[in-house]
Amino acid sequence: MTHETNPYPSRLKEDQGIDPFVRLDPVVHSRNQWRWDGPLDEMSLSRYERDGFLWFEGFFSQERMQPFFDELKEMAEDKKLMESQQIIKDPESGEIRSVFAMHEISDHFNRLTRDPRILGMVRQLLGSEVYIHQSRINDKFGFQGSGFDWHSDFETWHSEDGMPRMRAVSASLMLTDNNEFNGPLMLIPGSHHYFVPCIGETPDMNWTDSLKAQRLGVPDQDSLAMLAERGGIQAPKGPAGSLLLFECNTLHASNKNMSPWPRSNLFFVYNSVENQLEEPYAAPNPRPEFLGARENTDPLTMHDDFPELAGQGVSPLKFRG
Repeated sequence: MTHETNPYPSRLKEDQGIDPFVRLDPVVHSRNQWRWDGPLDEMSLSRYERDGFLWFEGFFSQERMQPFFDELKEMAEDKKLMESQQIIKDPESGEIRSVFAMHEISDHFNRLTRDPRILGMVRQLLGSEVYIHQSRINDKFGFQGSGFDWHSDFETWHSEDGMPRMRAVSASLMLTDNNEFNGPLMLIPGSHHYFVPCIGETPDMNWTDSLKAQRLGVPDQDSLAMLAERGGIQAPKGPAGSLLLFECNTLHASNKNMSPWPRSNLFFVYNSVENQLEEPYAAPNPRPEFLGARENTDPLTMHDDFPELAGQGVSPLKFRG
């Protein structure tokens, strides 16, 4: 679809190159006195605005993660599910790399997305009620889990899903220890302040290839170098149960797992109910529902498993490098 106005043009032809430009949207969307209506204090909000992410080491106990491993084993034995488009296999090993729409096929995951502590922070950051735009589990097996090139999630969601504005937050929950050897997520602090238009028009059904290896939507090396020189690169590392919240436009990537230790993470993306998807801005057709929700967009409610935690304050740990 051709939009009359596109605030974040990307997927351009070679001769249409546009330099990175300052984002047009706020980072913390709660305004005035509502800014502090939630569990995050001003120091945390300012850090999120500056860096584009918050890191909570040991947010959940490691025991809380075990049910997800049990479900992953059950999924691997479900032939019908394994043949569905929701399952992405590693291009090198053929093992499960990602399972999408986890909150719809896993009751454990569905409850997790409604944890009051996480939901409270996300509502505060986005300044509204929220729904799950996308959810998945990512696996990197020892010695074989492949990496993923630098990208902004928003660039893809805007271009291929039709997400209008930068008003979404990703939550990454570590199911296993994340260390410097098993391909942890790397982020460029401060990169979320700039939108980097990317070269290369989107073919139809690009997602069937891009979920295995990112080729389109990858910023040029000069832009990456400029942003990394300004903000550096950080890779939060910690035990299973740790939580990373990162802004939808923060540039991130991961290396191949060269260690014997697996790296498994849960991802769930919260989008504002005031930022629901339109027609794609730079793709022939929308991606499937399991990649970008258009139907199941009702506001999330807190789950009764954790009533005593509603409104409880949380403080992210200072990143130690």
